[in-house]
Amino acid sequence: INAEYGDPQSTIMSLSIYRSACALSKRSNQVRMLCAAAAKPAKMKQVDIYRYDPDSNSGPTMQTYQVNLSECGPMTLDLLLKIKNEQDSTLTLRRSCREGICGSCAMNINGRNTLACLDKIEDSEKPMKVYPLPHMFVVKDLVPDMSNFYAQYKSVEPWLQADAKMNNGEPVSIDGPAPYGVEHHQTIEDRKKLDGMYECILCACCSTSCPSYWWNADRYLGPAVLMQAFRWIEDSRDGQTAKRMAKLDDPFKLYRCHTIMNCTKTCPKHLNPAKAIAGIKLKLANAH
Repeated sequence: INAEYGDPQSTIMSLSIYRSACALSKRSNQVRMLCAAAAKPAKMKQVDIYRYDPDSNSGPTMQTYQVNLSECGPMTLDLLLKIKNEQDSTLTLRRSCREGICGSCAMNINGRNTLACLDKIEDSEKPMKVYPLPHMFVVKDLVPDMSNFYAQYKSVEPWLQADAKMNNGEPVSIDGPAPYGVEHHQTIEDRKKLDGMYECILCACCSTSCPSYWWNADRYLGPAVLMQAFRWIEDSRDGQTAKRMAKLDDPFKLYRCHTIMNCTKTCPKHLNPAKAIAGIKLKLANAH
């Protein structure tokens, strides 16, 4: 509608009618959606969730909720947020991206470690059981303490340590468009060696599924951290390969892995930490 042509008063009336029609259409769509939801029969699901409040004197308990799946999204994270928003606001959990990228919503669902945002709710009458990641200290409810896990990750120095000085030792000028200086080049073949390792989101599903990590979490680095260590060992641009391998040549840091393969089976990103650990062992064996 353009006021340049015709009477301005008519244009104002036309705009008013147009806006009213848009609002009515929006309300009609909302009514149709509500009617469609109401038309679906209720499909109740029993959900048993681990609860722990460090500020209370009572120990951990399991709390039962009933959720209508007809009014819920398809993923476990949708279900948990529905409980938190509509039934119990005290329920505590981590979540962020909802796309399997951040790793925040890692938990144990029906006996397996996975991401709540990627876990589809089972279409069965069996109750769903939700716990925090196993064999870790619990901060509250479904929130585990990741401090030890992140400290171990830091210990492998997960950043590029190149021998060659940046920009061949010359001062880097930031005048003009990027990129600035000389890049660390890598062949296509060398780049492919990092596939299946750089995608790790550090959710800790693999490490907390490993019995060796349960027993020796204070000394064994675990599948996730070891795979990240191997990611930098395999990086052709890194100049500290020998130092990295020497730090891992330890009876507990590396060799507590007994190839149980729980890590590979449970990884929600379909990576293979066991293969990476075997790669470190093979490199160390060849170096001795």
